[in-house]
Amino acid sequence: MKNLIDVNAHMHTPYSFSAFADVDQALDMAASEGVKVVGINDFYSMDGYSEWSAGCKDRSLCPMFNIEFISLNSEDQAAGLRVNDPNNPGRTYISGKGLSFPVILKGREAKLLEDVRNESNLQVERMCAKLNAHLDAVGAGFNLDFRRIVKDLTKGSVRERHLAKAVRMEVEARFIDVVPVYEKLFGVPLKASPDNAAAVENEIRSRLLKAGGAAFVPEDPKAFLPMETVCEIIKAAGGIPTYPFLADNAKGEFTDFEGDLQKAADTLKKRGITSAEFITTRNTTKVLEEYASYLEDEGFTVTFGSEHNTPALEPIRLRTSDHPEGLSEKLREVNFRGACKVIAHQAGLDSADAGEEIIMNTINA
Repeated sequence: MKNLIDVNAHMHTPYSFSAFADVDQALDMAASEGVKVVGINDFYSMDGYSEWSAGCKDRSLCPMFNIEFISLNSEDQAAGLRVNDPNNPGRTYISGKGLSFPVILKGREAKLLEDVRNESNLQVERMCAKLNAHLDAVGAGFNLDFRRIVKDLTKGSVRERHLAKAVRMEVEARFIDVVPVYEKLFGVPLKASPDNAAAVENEIRSRLLKAGGAAFVPEDPKAFLPMETVCEIIKAAGGIPTYPFLADNAKGEFTDFEGDLQKAADTLKKRGITSAEFITTRNTTKVLEEYASYLEDEGFTVTFGSEHNTPALEPIRLRTSDHPEGLSEKLREVNFRGACKVIAHQAGLDSADAGEEIIMNTINA
């Protein structure tokens, strides 16, 4: 590698749910922070690719076209194995990196993607109905209009975070003193500062919409495709199936699947997955360097991202949990090498050097 360019290979946008108001805000922030390679990575959606591509071209950024799924591995579920969802054995997040643009997905795989996205939207619609019943029961004085939420707050894919945002917006629009309203909704006092919109939305979600909450609706099994099927869809779309590692959490704990890194790497390779990614703010520098270096040595393409899949608007330039100033040089190098491989694949090439040349030509255009 002759160059070292900052990369963020995993960012959600309003085409699923995002901290960003729009694609322009995401790309403006990337440009201002010196992040030159940027990957859109929405749940079940490639709808934002055209806008992402055009916005990157306007700012001389190099786009990466990605997607994310929540899949189910029946073997791991039967064994009670927590993979990269710490609460649900067998449930496995899978990303696709470097998908073709313009989009080439069609036929059976396109229909499978459409069906799972529709089922995900239906699950949130059922949750909205249950949430409205709760609002009536506690005398909140308002209800949510699901169709309006879809129209005003989404670009077609609706998630439970949209419901939390809609509740916060309704409360703030209707009441001067919001604290007693949230106490009525929750049955306990609001912990978050009412001025912190992101924290309030997270609390609404955790208290009302997650398991144990008054509006929780269990997800239908139809919302989860088998892991093998998800990988087929990603490959049909021209992409690279990629396993998102959680690695260490705030307590230094690992999931059952990830605690033994050698075993995890071997299992992923047996399943045809030789690409991995990390959301760096979850991890310490020490663990991230250990995991990323090991996986690279095992032949994995390794990339990093920020996700931005919560209401909190955080920097795009990557950092770890214990180094807020940014990634170490070692990690920046790993991330750039991985990005070069993905960009080359995206262009139909198989050389990291070719990917590096594409990146440099794009950002210097």
